[in-house]
Amino acid sequence: MDTTAAVLRSADSPLTLETLHIDDLRPHEVLVRIVGSGICHTDLGVIAGQEAGQSPIVLGHEGSGVVDAVGAEVTTVAPGDHVVLSYNFCDDCDNCSRGLPMHCRHFVGLNLVGARLDGTTALSAGDEPVRGHFFGQSSWAAHAVANEQNCVKVSHDLPLELLGPLGCGIQTGAGAVLNTLHPEPGSSIVIFGVGSVGLAALLGAVAAECSTIIAVDIQQSRLQKATKLGATHTINSATEDVVARVLEITGGRGAQYCVDCIALPAVLRSALECLQSPGVCATVGFQGMSNEITLDQGHLLFGRTLVGVIEGDAVPADFVIRMIELYQAGRFPFDELIDTFPFERINDALDAVHRGDVTKAVLTFGTPPESDEQ
Repeated sequence: MDTTAAVLRSADSPLTLETLHIDDLRPHEVLVRIVGSGICHTDLGVIAGQEAGQSPIVLGHEGSGVVDAVGAEVTTVAPGDHVVLSYNFCDDCDNCSRGLPMHCRHFVGLNLVGARLDGTTALSAGDEPVRGHFFGQSSWAAHAVANEQNCVKVSHDLPLELLGPLGCGIQTGAGAVLNTLHPEPGSSIVIFGVGSVGLAALLGAVAAECSTIIAVDIQQSRLQKATKLGATHTINSATEDVVARVLEITGGRGAQYCVDCIALPAVLRSALECLQSPGVCATVGFQGMSNEITLDQGHLLFGRTLVGVIEGDAVPADFVIRMIELYQAGRFPFDELIDTFPFERINDALDAVHRGDVTKAVLTFGTPPESDEQ
């Protein structure tokens, strides 16, 4: 069958909407009709840093939609199911076998290359192969070829077009708090960078009932959004001494927890300096695979911990559902982070993200499926 997809052919030109052919599904693959797909900074990084041999490729890895067809050996989803698509994993290596799919031994090959592990792709433009398995989905398209293991089945009574970011960006921020840090009710936390991931972390802190939630950013509009969503204090790091203000807010002790969504050396140092002893900083920011940072080992020696987090330490089949349950209970209003754009305006959406006009842009595809309890 054929589908319409946004194809990246070069970093210096807009994405092009093209008609692509989709090959027959393999035994554990799933064809999903996309209803919504978020724009993540990982997508932007690939566009900006595209190298020879990486294109043409269809990006997008925060998809949600309706299952149209399944491979011969798929057992967990069926045509008509509503699903959120998350990162891909092999479900067979030692880490996957012990419940750590975010540390799958094949994570890079399954998620960042844009092809199956054997190097093939389900998409093509005439005789030209098009990479179509970015994070096991390539969901900037009307249809995505996903895999049984990275489909999370969800209820039909939910706003399906908005759920895609739960599979990556929102999962990353909220998971860093709820899965990695596990803050106790009444505890204190500082969140460095309140874009979409940082605000998701803030929502996680609110859901965890932290009593002191400090948002740090250089944009006042983002800090205002953070206050609206539950921050008890805000610090503009462009004009204020972050460490001094955190110490002031916490009565000289420092915060018990931090989330670093930036990963710049100065920011990460400040995050550690803001901690009391003991205290834990979870870093989720990404500044490239090579990002050397110099730290004062003394900050760690006296009981402070720095931990790296990927995909919010989340098992999507469990954590996506947990976030949805919190949302339904009125405790996780992730939809307040989202602005939608018709898929045909994908380049406008990308420009809006680059300008910082939106927190989380989500591309929508036609009329959402009718909601009905199931």
